Amino acid sequence: MPIYTFERYEKKFLVSAEQEKRLTAFLTENMDMEFDAYCRDGKVYAIHNVYFDDENNSVINASLARPKFKEKLRLRSYECPKTGEEQVFLELKRKVKGIVTKRRATLSYNAAMDFVVRGIRPKTDSYSKNRMYDEIAYFLERKKVAPKVVISYEREALFSKTDPSLRVTFDRNIITRREQVDLMAGAWGEPLLHDGERLMEVKFLHAPPKVLCDFLTDEKIFMQSFSKYGNEYSRYRGREFLHLSDRRALEAKCKTACQQARNT
Repeated sequence: MPIYTFERYEKKFLVSAEQEKRLTAFLTENMDMEFDAYCRDGKVYAIHNVYFDDENNSVINASLARPKFKEKLRLRSYECPKTGEEQVFLELKRKVKGIVTKRRATLSYNAAMDFVVRGIRPKTDSYSKNRMYDEIAYFLERKKVAPKVVISYEREALFSKTDPSLRVTFDRNIITRREQVDLMAGAWGEPLLHDGERLMEVKFLHAPPKVLCDFLTDEKIFMQSFSKYGNEYSRYRGREFLHLSDRRALEAKCKTACQQARNT
């Protein structure tokens, strides 16, 4: 099976369901973007991930420290496998000074779990696949990881018809669990977002279009750091991240404080 490599910037935003509607209308009507083939007629598709970490949660702790270089290993599937022979993606995702590089290999669910958990390397005569397996093996030598958390969600995706690198996605119904960390157990868990919240990602190679930046500014939608695994871990440790409602309450409080300061 093939090896895929992605290299791009990824910028994240929390938006409301109403903002998502206005954004998708703007993207399709003003930016020559169209829905992914799996998202036509209002449809969304599912994504299921297993994230791997060691007993000290070193991978996610290092990521939350915001270093110039970070990496993580995950298993991804677009359907929960019913048998161990179904195909999944094993992905090594790195971020270097803001640029995201993702390398993925396609293999069976059993082969992926055997590789990560039991150290049984898949056999192949493919040079490109062996190089990918070398990278994963090196990661596993340095980090004694095991399945740590399942994160599933639904995605609506759009891409530019004129710029193949430009892609905008909206993730909803993000659920997480630390029990039965096995995709064959199905998609279930605790919600990460509040009702009506969406995680928007703008993915591009060089720079986001100015027309999109201007629209986001008009909508008062601002970029923020948001990691699904990172925020799940923060909540697991008892530290909740700022939701849209929290941010609006904070903005209102700041406005009230500024107004009171001006009146004194």
